Amino acid sequence: MRDMNTPSIEPTRLFDCLRYQLENFPREDMLAAKEQGQWRKYSTQEVFHTVNKLSAGLLTAGISAGDGTTEGRDKIAILSLNRPEWMLVDLAIQQTGAVSVPVYPTINNNELAFILQDAAVKMVFVGDAVLYQKISGIREELSGLQHIYTFDQVAGASHWQELLAPITPETEQQVSAQRARVQPEDLATILYTSGTTGTPKGVMLSHHNIISNMFSSSLVIQEIGVEGKRAISFLPLNHAFERMATYCYFYCGVSVYYAEGMDKIGENLREVQPTVFTTVPRLLEKVYESILAKGSELRGIKRKLFFWALRLAEQYEINTTANSSYRLQLALANKLIFSKWREALGGQVKSIITGAAACQVKLLKVFSAAQIVIQEGYGLTEASPIISGNRYSEANRMFGTVGPLLQGVEVRIAEDGEILCKGPNVMLGYYKRPDLTAEVMDGEWLKTGDIGSMIDGKFLKITDRKKELFKTSGGKYVAPQPIENKMVESPWIEQIMVVGESEKYVGALIVPAFQAVREWFAAKALPYPGNLAATQHKQVQALLEEAVAEFNKYFNHVEQVKRFELLPHEWTIESGELTPTLKLKRKVILEKYASTIRQIYS
Repeated sequence: MRDMNTPSIEPTRLFDCLRYQLENFPREDMLAAKEQGQWRKYSTQEVFHTVNKLSAGLLTAGISAGDGTTEGRDKIAILSLNRPEWMLVDLAIQQTGAVSVPVYPTINNNELAFILQDAAVKMVFVGDAVLYQKISGIREELSGLQHIYTFDQVAGASHWQELLAPITPETEQQVSAQRARVQPEDLATILYTSGTTGTPKGVMLSHHNIISNMFSSSLVIQEIGVEGKRAISFLPLNHAFERMATYCYFYCGVSVYYAEGMDKIGENLREVQPTVFTTVPRLLEKVYESILAKGSELRGIKRKLFFWALRLAEQYEINTTANSSYRLQLALANKLIFSKWREALGGQVKSIITGAAACQVKLLKVFSAAQIVIQEGYGLTEASPIISGNRYSEANRMFGTVGPLLQGVEVRIAEDGEILCKGPNVMLGYYKRPDLTAEVMDGEWLKTGDIGSMIDGKFLKITDRKKELFKTSGGKYVAPQPIENKMVESPWIEQIMVVGESEKYVGALIVPAFQAVREWFAAKALPYPGNLAATQHKQVQALLEEAVAEFNKYFNHVEQVKRFELLPHEWTIESGELTPTLKLKRKVILEKYASTIRQIYS
């Protein structure tokens, strides 16, 4: 437990969070992951010593801060799924004064080669044999790459533990001296954002950028009551959101358990019993769809109770006083139905923090009614990354907004509605691209590219992406995101992209919810003909037309979807239509489905 009589020095660099936890609330399970079917736990003490041994090994291998300039610092890439070794390496790199360059494991070879060349990466750590082969396949293009190390044992490859150097008085002094040279304003990491268009841009973040955001975000999660509790991690660590959250966990004394993968997330949640975790709305939608599917399988009184509870949850509001009848019914629903939802998430979840895209208000209401608070926030990599976030307390939470600003972060709304952000969290700039940096900076203010407003002078609301607004041939501007976010509330719509630039009316590409479509065929005692044939089935098309018409009612005439085309395949990261944070790559989809879009307007 924390010794309140011995004040600790607050972290000023990211790796300081490790010593801070060691001095205040050392954990037996600071980090944990499955190894050979069992949870392998890394204590704070073990992590501390391993990081120091790895820093010593990196220094011995010639890794350094060079002349201390951005260009002079050695760059080391990490290409791996989430696991304890990921953070061990990240912390060790930081202590040497070098710069970590995390990369999405799912990245295509062309983008991977670009990033490793652009950052002049000297060393790469990869997770497994598949990723090792991925790097090996492009190694001839990487003249600056000197070493590849693996986390798994891979035949013919160097294992990361080969770098661990014994801690002697000499190596300890060497690491301590190098650690002392690292300043809060120094570059800590370069995060390449694939974004929705163009070549990846390297966002440069200093220790101070991320630490400032960590302190502000820690105030948000401490309100939940997390010290000594567990979090589960499955969002990619190379994304700024999950990485900054991890430093928050370190600082707040939260154990971090890494999920085995999305296919095992349900099982892992029940095992780990986390109090808090981060996610993106698409995954939250999947959880809800799974709950809904199981409810639909029920029969008789159990089915009636399930959908009665769901209707109650959809009416849930915060910051209002519900009548006694509703409160009594909700208490009963919690006991009979929602308690089972919480058990499926491990039984201890108090809050789920979501970001990266807009979350359906219906989901916010339903989960909150089930005593699982969804805290929707907002930010971008260039802001380290959080700008605002709904709090755990109802007074500082509002459905349909991304919450109050984080402490120390300022926002102003430009004349055209764009959100501008200022604060210690704003990036140093784009690596080797002062031209791109100049495009997004207005003095100290970062242009977020998002359109929004402040509600009641307190809650930030995002209405759309500035670049995604389009104008119909009638001269009317249309914001696609609110339409898409509403439409996916339909049980028949899995994914949707609204189109209509310079056209007479708004159209859409729709990926149906094929599981619901399969169930429809089964209910009609018809064999499922496959996705393609299903999208061409007259009655399926009629179901989708009804769904679109139902949600069109929420929008004015010019925003309503007049025609659409159904697609037979779900959009994925692997097939190129989604970013790693599951946002639509609109430019890619427009190009890939150009002929289909032409059919909408033919």
